Order: sequence, then C-alpha cells, then structure tokens
Amino acid sequence: MSNAHAIAAATATLRHLLLGPVQERVAGLSDLAVTTQPLDLVRKGDAKPAQINAFLYQTVINPAWRNMDMPRQARPGEVALPPLALNLHYLITAYARGDNDSDATASSHHVIGGAMSVLHDHALLGRQEIRDALAGADLGDQFERIRITPLPLALEDLSKLWAAFQTQYRFSVAYEFAVVLIDSGNPARSALPVLRRGPEDRGPVALPGTGSTLKAVRYPRAQVAARLGEDVVIIGDQLAVENTVVRFTSLRTVEPTDPAHPVEARLTIEVIPELGTEVGELAVHIPDDSNAVSRWAPGFYSVALIVTRPDSLTFPTNELSVAIAPRIEITAKTITAHSPQPGPPLWDVKIEIGCTPNINIALHQRVLLLFGNRQAAPGTLTPPALPGDPTKVAFLLKDVSAGTHLVRLRVDGVDSIPVVYAGDPLTPQFDLAQQVAVP
Repeated sequence: MSNAHAIAAATATLRHLLLGPVQERVAGLSDLAVTTQPLDLVRKGDAKPAQINAFLYQTVINPAWRNMDMPRQARPGEVALPPLALNLHYLITAYARGDNDSDATASSHHVIGGAMSVLHDHALLGRQEIRDALAGADLGDQFERIRITPLPLALEDLSKLWAAFQTQYRFSVAYEFAVVLIDSGNPARSALPVLRRGPEDRGPVALPGTGSTLKAVRYPRAQVAARLGEDVVIIGDQLAVENTVVRFTSLRTVEPTDPAHPVEARLTIEVIPELGTEVGELAVHIPDDSNAVSRWAPGFYSVALIVTRPDSLTFPTNELSVAIAPRIEITAKTITAHSPQPGPPLWDVKIEIGCTPNINIALHQRVLLLFGNRQAAPGTLTPPALPGDPTKVAFLLKDVSAGTHLVRLRVDGVDSIPVVYAGDPLTPQFDLAQQVAVP
C-alpha cells in the first residue's frame, strides 16, 4: 500500500541514494550536491559545486498492474478499483565543479560514472531507506518492490528533451523506477459470507453424462405459431418425459401488485410433455379449456425443460422461443357509408373481435388490428365477463374502400392465423369467417 506521497518518496530516496555512496566511490566530491530540479534551473545560482541532478521527466502507467487488485487487500469476490500503477522515468545529469575549468568535462564524467555505478549495484530500493528518505510516506510498505532499470533513450529523444527546456545539452542517462503503486481512494465492496451452499449445505452437484438440450420447435402444419388446443413439438437431445415439465415463460413482465414490494414477475406456465413420434422429440399439448383461456396470453414465450432428479434437485435446459397466436372471432361489425362525394365511395367500419386466450391487462400487451393492408389501434378493450369467455376488442376504421378485407389480430408481435385447410388433399385457404366484405 502507498499513498499520494509515493512519487515524492521515490524521488527523495533516489536523491539520498546518490549523495553518500557517490562521494564514497569518487574522491574529491565532499561538496557534491544532489538536486531534483528541471533542466533549465539546475545551474542558475552563483555557486556551482559538483552536482548530480535527478529530474523526473515522465510517468507512465504500468500496463501489467493496470487492472490488477492490490494483493492482500482485495480478496476473491470483492470489488475494488486497482491501484494507480506508475513507472517513473528519471534523467540523471552530472555537472563538474565550476563548469569553466579545462577538465570540467572529464570531472563530470567521473561524477556520472559514480552515479551509474551506484545505481547498477542498487537494483532494488530498500524499504527502510524509503522510510528514512521522506517522513509520512508509506511507499516502503507496498507489496511490490521498486526496481531500478536503465532506460535506453535515443539521441534524438534526448535532444528533444533538452531543447524543450531551452538549455545546453549535457551528457545524461535515464533510469526507470518500477513500479510505484498508489492506492485508490474509493473503498472496496465486500460480499457477505456464504452461510449455505445449497440444500443441506451440500454445495454444487456434479452428474455424469450430458443433460437435455433443446434444438428447435416445430408448429403444426408448418405454421409460424401455435394456438390453444394445438400441439408443439420440441426437438433436442437426451429428451425424456419422466420427472420432466415444460416451462413456458412470457417475455413480458407483470407489474407488481404490492407497492411495498415492487418486485416484477413473469407469467410462467408448466405443462407435462409426452413422447413424440420420432426419437429426440417431445410433444407438448397447449390446453384450450376455460382455465387455459384465462391463464395463457398471446405473444412470445421462452420454453425450457425442467428436469427433477430423485434427490429433488432441478436442472433447467437451454431456452427456445415459442409464439402463441391469438384465435379470433368477428363478433360484431357495422359498416357506414360516407356522404356522397366525387370518386369511389368510402366506408367507416366498426368491428369487434373476440380473442382467446385472453389479452392480459397486467402485461400491457400491444394490440393491433390488421384489416387488409391497414393497421388500426383498439378503441376499447373489454375483459371477459366469465372464465373462458374471450376478450373483446373494438376497432374503428375510417375511409375504407369497397372489397373483401382479410382480418387479423396482432398481439405483442404475434398474428392470428387466418388460414384453414380444406379439400382432398388438404390445401390451405383464407378463412371466410375472418374476412369482411365492404359494399
């Protein structure tokens, strides 16, 4: 762990590291000064002692630690921001005493040689020397040790760096301090301990073999949806009917009835399957009794098998999409002519449709009438008076041209099926009972 003083602590440690050991290795440097100034301010004063300047010219985000949790602080299951991981780049420059002597260049080479020798032998910063360099900094307590590595810089990069400070170039070497970890100020979020891992605290259950897998759904007579009273065939692998139910779950949510507990729920219906005519098939009969009329709703469902093992554990399969189409009946219609006007006559048509299964008010289902090539929103929607009765929906269409118009009801994107089969062999044709003739 380390706080916001980490960068200052690293710089102060480098300064202390270069002061004493370089004086011990290079004779005649009793007045050696170690500074951390920008390049244009290093030799501004009148006094010009032998000097080493360690300038922090760049910080780089460490990619290896960028998305890692801080060790010993964030445990598995806890959510915490990773630390700010930085690589510090320092430019080490040496200056001889006076800078005007004939041997100033050679003297500066002695100084820079001593600095490089010290850094070469000191590849890791010690924890105690970091604490001694800057009081109040806890960089020495971080999990990762700070490594000192030579950083090769091209002559072009060095020239640009010195030119940016508008000062004369001096021989310099670059080093990288990696990695400095600064803790995030945001608190970590911890998960509650697990009291039970399942029924009777048995933990996860592993079973040999492969489970049931659903692949496709087949509707009767190659339709695009199923209606109440029809069979749906589920195709898959490892299918069985023993201890198995088929669960239909509406894709729409039901509004909560208790304001104090605003928990959304979904319409869920379970049906017992039967073996299909082919291997790998299950037949599911959609009931059409009065209870089914009020319990089901037109629209899209997800379907899955729920398999119960002898130890009462349940295993759901993958899910497929199933469409339940409304079955409609034209219960009333009124056709009214417009006042005489130039051109072909137009008519106003008021039509009432009975829909089974019932349209579920709690699901806020979207209802549309498809009248020929036109669409109309409902005018009124009347819930069933008795269980098993259809939902009645009234529509008003204006400016309808003369002719025979096919009528369909669309509920949540699923259309009623206006096709019947007749003749020998059976051939599809539009249902006359789902057509309206306008004079």
